[in-house]
Amino acid sequence: MDRIKKTYHTTEVQIASFHTPKGITEYHVLFQQTDCTEDFRTQLARLQAAYDAVLAELPGNPTALFKRYFLSDVTNQTDELMEQERLASYCAVSVVQQAPMNGTKIALWAWLQTGVQTQVLPNGMFEVHHNGYRQLLSANLCNRAANAEYQTRLIFRDYILQLTNADCTLAANCLRTWIFVQNVDVNYPGVVKARKEVFATQGLTEDTHFIASTGIEGRYFNPLVFVTMDAYAVFGIVPEQIQYLYAPENLNRTYEYGVTFERGTAVTYGDRRHIFVSGTASIDKQGEIVCPGDVLRQAVRMMENVSALLAEADATMADVMQAIVYIRDTADYANVKHFLETNYPDLPYVIVRAPVCRTGWLIEMECVAVTAQGDERFANL
Repeated sequence: MDRIKKTYHTTEVQIASFHTPKGITEYHVLFQQTDCTEDFRTQLARLQAAYDAVLAELPGNPTALFKRYFLSDVTNQTDELMEQERLASYCAVSVVQQAPMNGTKIALWAWLQTGVQTQVLPNGMFEVHHNGYRQLLSANLCNRAANAEYQTRLIFRDYILQLTNADCTLAANCLRTWIFVQNVDVNYPGVVKARKEVFATQGLTEDTHFIASTGIEGRYFNPLVFVTMDAYAVFGIVPEQIQYLYAPENLNRTYEYGVTFERGTAVTYGDRRHIFVSGTASIDKQGEIVCPGDVLRQAVRMMENVSALLAEADATMADVMQAIVYIRDTADYANVKHFLETNYPDLPYVIVRAPVCRTGWLIEMECVAVTAQGDERFANL
């Protein structure tokens, strides 16, 4: 894997690329603005110009699979963003209010790959097809039911129907979800209750498995939407390809404190292994918060936990292609940034403001890693 940093005017770009022996390349690219004095329209234009430049420069003519925009004021910024996005080649586009912590108004994570064919399915999913596998991406699934619990139920109901229409199931094919919750301190218990009950109807229990996930604060542009979800599924995978990550020396099972997600999931293809690490905080194997009130000591434990999960899939921090770091208190940004720069100078990451689902957690991180540990039994993705 290669990692490089570039700057286009006031846009800092972190590019991680993974090249397969058969000529397919996967990219994860993070875009951040550096001038917090510019207005949103200017920052958006700078970011779009940098995105276009990167796309033109990357070898292999890559296609965008997924984009997530992190905005500082989603209510007032989404319309202008989507007007601009309509001019771009279509992919799954997620928009969430999680303000970039360097004081700017917009950041972007883009996932791209060469050698794929794409289409929008009648059910609304974005499909990425290559060599027998179909990657299915959904973004900003939501509704306006009465409360967070009912919204979560309807989100999963509609998503399960989408999967059914694509000849998939939640249990067999969904590998990763991101659940964004407005006012997470108040609304997250309803999300947890609904997800657990829906999962039970789909055969997802502590005796089977759950799905890698991040449940975190995030706002949609419509204030009546309390919950939104992004999701990633793959058609064509079999159970032998999937490994669930636990790191029991560091972490406990999530169901022990009443929630239902996997700490991480690894999927092995013919030429690579994808590793999705869920939102991971400063927690021990009893499910207790480590170092309450101390963001830097929590950051140390968080990275130890992430490293332990990666190690179960024979990966390290050197294999991480993108990481999102969430902090609750904006005043912690300078210390967290210095910690990461000092201890993980090559890690591609963006820091955003998003309270974690338990109030005592001051910081959390999720990441995507890719390694060359494929298995010839499985066709290449």
